[in-house]
Amino acid sequence: MTAPRLAVLVSPRTLPADALAGFLGAVLALPQGIAFATLAGMPPEYGIYTAIVPCIVAALFGSSRYVVSGPTNANSLALLAALAPLVVPGTPGFIAAALAVTAMVGLIQLALGLCRLGWVTDFVSPPVLAGFMSGAALLIGLYALPDALGIAPGAAHGVAATLSAVAGGFMEANPSAVIVAACTLVVTIVAGRLSRRLPYMLIGVLAGYGASELLVRHLGLPEMARAGTIPSVLPPLSVPVVPLKQLEQLAPIAAALSIVALGQSVSIAKALARRSGEYVDVDREFVGQGLSNIAGAFFSSYVSCGSLNRSLPNYLAGARTPMAAVLSALFLVVLAFVSRPLLERLPLPAIAALLLYIAAGLIDLKRFAWLWRVGRADFAVAVATLAGMLVLPFQHAILIGSGLALAAYLHRTAHPAVRALVPDERVPERTLTAVEDLPGEVVECPQLKLLRIEGSLYFGAAGHVARRLQQLRARSDQKHLLVMVKSMNFIDLAGVELWTHELAQRRAAGGDLNFHRPRAAVLAVWERTGFIDELGADHIFGSKREAIAAIYPRLDAAICARCTARIFRECRACAGGQAPGAAADQSGDATPPRSALSNDASRAL
Repeated sequence: MTAPRLAVLVSPRTLPADALAGFLGAVLALPQGIAFATLAGMPPEYGIYTAIVPCIVAALFGSSRYVVSGPTNANSLALLAALAPLVVPGTPGFIAAALAVTAMVGLIQLALGLCRLGWVTDFVSPPVLAGFMSGAALLIGLYALPDALGIAPGAAHGVAATLSAVAGGFMEANPSAVIVAACTLVVTIVAGRLSRRLPYMLIGVLAGYGASELLVRHLGLPEMARAGTIPSVLPPLSVPVVPLKQLEQLAPIAAALSIVALGQSVSIAKALARRSGEYVDVDREFVGQGLSNIAGAFFSSYVSCGSLNRSLPNYLAGARTPMAAVLSALFLVVLAFVSRPLLERLPLPAIAALLLYIAAGLIDLKRFAWLWRVGRADFAVAVATLAGMLVLPFQHAILIGSGLALAAYLHRTAHPAVRALVPDERVPERTLTAVEDLPGEVVECPQLKLLRIEGSLYFGAAGHVARRLQQLRARSDQKHLLVMVKSMNFIDLAGVELWTHELAQRRAAGGDLNFHRPRAAVLAVWERTGFIDELGADHIFGSKREAIAAIYPRLDAAICARCTARIFRECRACAGGQAPGAAADQSGDATPPRSALSNDASRAL
């Protein structure tokens, strides 16, 4: 969505609803911005800056009407986790590195959008995101504990160092800080449960602020850490410049942050689109997010993306156009200017309590339980990503999680099910059913094997299918094979070579190979490779009944005469010792063979 497009959408009818939603968004953004900036290792005012310019630019050039961009907990934590090993958080060098990473993230996102590569975010699977978000939540809560307890966080940064600092300083916790944090947390929870439309986080922070003033000024309890001086509520100009040597270290961080931020923005946009019915152009959303981060880097903003904590309330408050996000940013400037003295005395334990509340909401135990029930492989991917977040740089955790998800997918596709089929005597239609799905001892035709391949046959799966076919040849005398390949959506050269080998083996043993309903894409590959000429077009069928009726006359008449299985309708005419060919001619169920290459190829049995 471009700025001229916004001018078309906004009208006197939409402006009041957008203004109301924008004001609510500003009220929500004020405490969140300060909390997230603290989490990112940045001065508190940078959270406010990040909620202004990037928010406006993303609204003007993005695709969604409802997504509101700004600082998020995941981005803030990821930035701190990535940069803390390189630069001391809160220092000018850390701020410069954060701004440089933001500019690089914007350039990567813009390039992805302009090249229409929005699909790259699809490779960050839902289990990876679940593990990332829950791991991030644990780290958010852990890093907030020192401020909530009023103890020094320690010189070193990391999970072990923070746990050590909390354990060592727990008995020396500041009582004022603990009371303020508890008051903020309780009021936030109660206000949120009363109504999600209330600015419950702001109410909680105000309660914590009031408690801090009461404890320190009137009851004489020890002072606690405060937000400190805020130089300006308007984003000052900045130049995202770092030494060239440092760019090599920041590049992989920016690449990983780009995908994470885009994944969040696109997920939120799609979720809101499902509710509102609007269309989201993923590539355009990439462009909007990229431009917002590029602009933000020059206006003292760190990495931003679509914020669920602001986008969902924006939609629920009745926003009609992206003007709601623009007004939200403008109202935020006014609110921050008016409340500046209060912001400077904001107690850090209150902000820490807000972070603990956010962290608790992000740990999605129900999601993990659902993954356990649905697929153990996806559950393992989520747990591995979560564990990686606690012990590794976040970009490595995401890469490991995505790699495991891809490996699990390849393992599944490399082992397509190969199921033996027989007619089901329990139903009048005698539908072909997998042997393992039938009760009791199942009898198959001693000469004709019926198989169903459930999956594509590419180089990764060819070995598995070849071993299964070899085992079947070795274990039985069924020389003829009819393969149901309707589920085989794709085949490559390795798959063609497999079927060529199977055809040669079957014919050398006196049998043959036949197929039922191959897809057009598979037939096209077989045509180009010459496999159909070798197989014979009359070995490809459009229905199972036609296939069995055509194959039956080719079977060994002597074996059919002695057979007691008689699982096909054509077998019944053999009771008097007739040859299969004659039986097929006399069978009322048999029909003349017809190739799947005819116009009736797609007709089912």
